[in-house]
Amino acid sequence: MSPKFVGVELVSSLVGGLVLCAVTVPFILLRTWFGWPALAVAVVVTIVALALAPRRVRAIGYRLRADDLVFRRGIMFHRVVSVPYGRMQLIDINRGPVARALGLAELKFVTAAAATGVAIPGLVAADADALRDRLVELAESRRVGL
Repeated sequence: MSPKFVGVELVSSLVGGLVLCAVTVPFILLRTWFGWPALAVAVVVTIVALALAPRRVRAIGYRLRADDLVFRRGIMFHRVVSVPYGRMQLIDINRGPVARALGLAELKFVTAAAATGVAIPGLVAADADALRDRLVELAESRRVGL
C-alpha cells in the first residue's frame, strides 16, 4: 500500500462526514428537538472516522504465494481471502478522482464465486499495472491444467 492512500481515505471519510452533517441541517431548520444532537453525533462520527483512517490503511495487505494471492483487511473485523490464481477470471484496475490525482489505483479480482470480491486499493499506478500483468500471466498458466 502506498502511504498516499491515507489521503484518499481521509478525503472519503471527510466527504461522508459532510454528507452526514448535511442530512441533519433540515432537522435543525425545522427546529426539531433532535436536530442539534444529531449534528453533534454526525460530527463525532466524522472525527472518529478521520482518526481511524490511517489505521484502516495499515490493516490492508496482500501477499503473492506459490498458488494463490492472500488479501487481508479490517481492524475489528478481520477478513482474509485466498484467491487461487487458476480461479481468477478478470483483473480490473480502477482509478477514482482522488486516487488518480495521487497516482494511485485499485486492483479488483473477479472469480466464479460471488463472495470472493477482492479489491486491493492504494497501489501506485505503475505497480498496479505490473501486478495485473503478473497475475494474468499466473492465472493463464494455472488454468491450462484445468
